[in-house]
Amino acid sequence: MTTKTVQNIKVGIAGTGFIGPAHLEGLRRNNIEVVGLAESSPEQARQKAADLGIEHAYSSFEQMLADPEIQVVHLATPNLLHFPHAKAALLAGKHVICEKPLAMNSVESAELVRLAKETGLVNAINFNLRFYPISQHARSLVQSGNFGPVYSMHGSYLQDWLLWETDWNWRLEPKAGGTLRAVADIGTHWLDLITFITGLKITRVMADFTTFLPVRKKPSKPVETYTGKLLQPEDYIDQPIHTEDYASILLHYENGARGVLTVSQVSAGRKNRLSYEIDCAKAALAFNSERPNELWLGYRDKPNELLLKDPSLLSPEARAITSYPGGHNEGFPDTFKQLTAKVYAYLRKGDFSTQPDFPTFADGHYEMQLCEAIEKSANEGRWMDVL
Repeated sequence: MTTKTVQNIKVGIAGTGFIGPAHLEGLRRNNIEVVGLAESSPEQARQKAADLGIEHAYSSFEQMLADPEIQVVHLATPNLLHFPHAKAALLAGKHVICEKPLAMNSVESAELVRLAKETGLVNAINFNLRFYPISQHARSLVQSGNFGPVYSMHGSYLQDWLLWETDWNWRLEPKAGGTLRAVADIGTHWLDLITFITGLKITRVMADFTTFLPVRKKPSKPVETYTGKLLQPEDYIDQPIHTEDYASILLHYENGARGVLTVSQVSAGRKNRLSYEIDCAKAALAFNSERPNELWLGYRDKPNELLLKDPSLLSPEARAITSYPGGHNEGFPDTFKQLTAKVYAYLRKGDFSTQPDFPTFADGHYEMQLCEAIEKSANEGRWMDVL
């Protein structure tokens, strides 16, 4: 048994764009001390540290890793840095919580899984959308067997933040974000969540991609994610786009179930809408992340139901990540709080031989394998097996 009791945990964060502060808030709500942060430059680190009320601004990521006070590192950097940063952190003896995708390809992600196992360090991937109480309850319902075997899963993840040709983010550049964009950025959340709820993995995929905006207007100055800053026409340059705005994916699951997923970052009015319906032999259930405290339950032989989040009505697993009583909504920021609570409770317990109750690098590696099969299917126009 590997037991390493960790107390007085101190954390460093790399990357403080859109998602880094969400990690910070989740940590602070769990009374975890964030010692310092690292950014793309010392100047930006100092500014962000002042803005966020963090004591130390490290001059580099390497300096942060060299600080013996830091026990855990959160990686909220662009995708191309996930692998080198996670690898360096593990080799420096730090526990790691990494944003998705875990790496740029499955060779890199496999190396991180191996390295995490060899070092015995705690590792997590930020599939935070597992931590809506309603989806935890959905998991309990499906895996109880009371709904019967799963027949089909269908749904979408839709956003509109890249609808206009002037919308820009580093994720549009393959060198920074990878050759997949919409699928890797948001589709993986849906795919991970459905596997988490049903317990079923995907065996085959058939994908179709398109890029509706093959040329975009790239700002000549930095623009942060979701900031919606308006620039003048002379501030843009034409930039060809080589990643997908939209994807349709057919899915075969290991029990013979079927699925279909639509992913889009150009769907007007859909700000951040993950939805799923899971059809089982005896009942169905459906969820929409823009109404995250509701679960629709469908029946053939009695009236349908709408379950509102209320800890007294939820399964024990869902109740464990519900902090407020019925009628008090919990949303996106709470998923970071609940994932963080799971990871740090595991750290404090210190028995790393037990199965984690949060997504790990192994889950991130599986999603990398799945993404590669999806991309190859889209490129070759045929069904592809998932390794």
